[in-house]
Amino acid sequence: QVQFVESGGGLVQPGGSLRLSCTASGLRLDSTNIGWFRQAPGKEREGVSSISSGGHTTYYADSVKDRFTISRDNAKNTVYLRMLGLKPEDTAIYYCATVGYTPDGGSYYPTSDWGQGTQVTVSS
Repeated sequence: QVQFVESGGGLVQPGGSLRLSCTASGLRLDSTNIGWFRQAPGKEREGVSSISSGGHTTYYADSVKDRFTISRDNAKNTVYLRMLGLKPEDTAIYYCATVGYTPDGGSYYPTSDWGQGTQVTVSS
């Protein structure tokens, strides 16, 4: 059974940066598409970014475009989410999961169970 482990969250001031890591037991992450999602208090979980199995295709939510970067380190079986220019509205628990893409390729959806996530809090 695949188990995801997210790490790297923390408390940062507005404008700060973090790098989240996603690892998984029982799965080679370079064999599948991976996405980052987040859930803020009182809100539904939403997609943040995804990367295709080959690493050639990435997606970003409009709210994080030009601030967040998703990447892979296949040797470490890890997917990262580099977050710059953090805003209070980025505060949420962040999760990673395998994802599938819609037929038109315009969106993605989770296809695995959720891990514990990692808390990101942006506050002064």
